[in-house]
Amino acid sequence: MSIKRIDVGARMSGAVVHGNTVYLAGQVGEGESVTEQCKSALAEVDRLLAAAGSNKSKILQTLIYLSDMSYFAEMNAAWEAWVDPANTPARATSEAKLAAPKYKVEFTVTAALD
Repeated sequence: MSIKRIDVGARMSGAVVHGNTVYLAGQVGEGESVTEQCKSALAEVDRLLAAAGSNKSKILQTLIYLSDMSYFAEMNAAWEAWVDPANTPARATSEAKLAAPKYKVEFTVTAALD
């Protein structure tokens, strides 16, 4: 089975396709609020899934990391506005220290191609 890498960098790829599965690197967004960061990060999820030949209706699992669980409701509102309501994935949310203090939320997505 072949491996296809998308947005390859020195440290990591933005996405990796193996077989009929696409694995996205953790996506963070820009903005001051959790809502702004979610919208920005999820737009990048859309872009990477499209580059791999998939879309949000094919997401299998999403792992969400919040820098503070007090952001949970705000993140959920942004998530629910974005996610395909007919095809919600398995999901977990945890609190974690993220790569830089400015980041409040990170999404790690695994999706199917077909």
